Amino acid sequence: MKTKKELKEEYKQMKFPMGVFQIKNLSNDKVLIDNSVDMESKWNRHRMELKLGNHRNKAFQSDWNEYGEDNFVFEVLSELKRGEEENVNYNKELKTLQEMVIEELNTQNLLY
Repeated sequence: MKTKKELKEEYKQMKFPMGVFQIKNLSNDKVLIDNSVDMESKWNRHRMELKLGNHRNKAFQSDWNEYGEDNFVFEVLSELKRGEEENVNYNKELKTLQEMVIEELNTQNLLY
């Protein structure tokens, strides 16, 4: 059986999928586009804030309340692979990637 210290170290070594994703309202096609170095955790954070009724985006929260969780889907738009280089600012890279995705999708009028 692994020690607590070994489990912590193993967790630190894990590589989570990072990239740009959207949470889409199936009722009106509006989307919240975001990025993260750990997309699954970020999606869980958004969902928890929405369920608690305190999401920072009030229009998004309002639609979540009106249409319900079942009318929203999480979709990965672009994944960023980790390189071999050290000291890469992935947050900056993801922000740039997010801007490119928004421009490519041309969904300005559908953004939350």
